[in-house]
Amino acid sequence: MMKRKLICLFLLTMPLLGFTAHKFYVSVTHVNYVEKDDAFQITTRIFIDDFEAVLLERYGVKTALATPGESSVADSYIEKYLRAKLQIKLDGELQKYKFLGKRYDNDVIICYLEITQVNRPGMKSLEVQNEILTEMFEEQQNLVHLKVQGKKKSFVLYKESNKGMLNL
Repeated sequence: MMKRKLICLFLLTMPLLGFTAHKFYVSVTHVNYVEKDDAFQITTRIFIDDFEAVLLERYGVKTALATPGESSVADSYIEKYLRAKLQIKLDGELQKYKFLGKRYDNDVIICYLEITQVNRPGMKSLEVQNEILTEMFEEQQNLVHLKVQGKKKSFVLYKESNKGMLNL
């Protein structure tokens, strides 16, 4: 009888153990238009370990993010990667953003970007293409939250569907 209970307990707990082994791959990007500054303020949150892995694979550089031994070239590779994988179009025109810097919050890197002097009083659309980490992780999901002129829209972007648009 005791042996039977142990077998049942084992069979019931085995499937639960599999759920803890799977890692969740996600980034979160906020794009917010600040009218008084005529600028788009952009923040992107990415798990540090995943970001380090993609920078190592793509550029062969060990960045050691969020450590005392962080590479002196880390910011330039972070910016280079973001420019390749995060694109923003306003009325169909690709916008160039400034990499303002980064900070760390536990196991997440938060990158700050800005598009200044937008000068588009008649904006019609904002398109975001986000391919962050999709070449590294098949399960990668990139959440994008847009807020422009009182309109809000959110997307879940992934490898096969990496663009979202807000019509204004």
